[in-house]
Amino acid sequence: MKVMIRRSPESGLSIYVPKKDLEEPVVEAEHETLWGGWVRIANGWVLDLPEMAADTRLPITVNARKRGGEED
Repeated sequence: MKVMIRRSPESGLSIYVPKKDLEEPVVEAEHETLWGGWVRIANGWVLDLPEMAADTRLPITVNARKRGGEED
């Protein structure tokens, strides 16, 4: 699913899912650099993110895969 990842000074990293009109903060990440691992967002979803350079600029739209069953 396509997601937009952005950083804001007040809330840190957040992920926006346009198809669901859902924006949630990132609460946990597998890698400090974010890319190539999983992230957990506040609603409990775990998303696998693609491999990208550590210095990739945000905001960015990427294809992420939701773990734990069907993509909603």
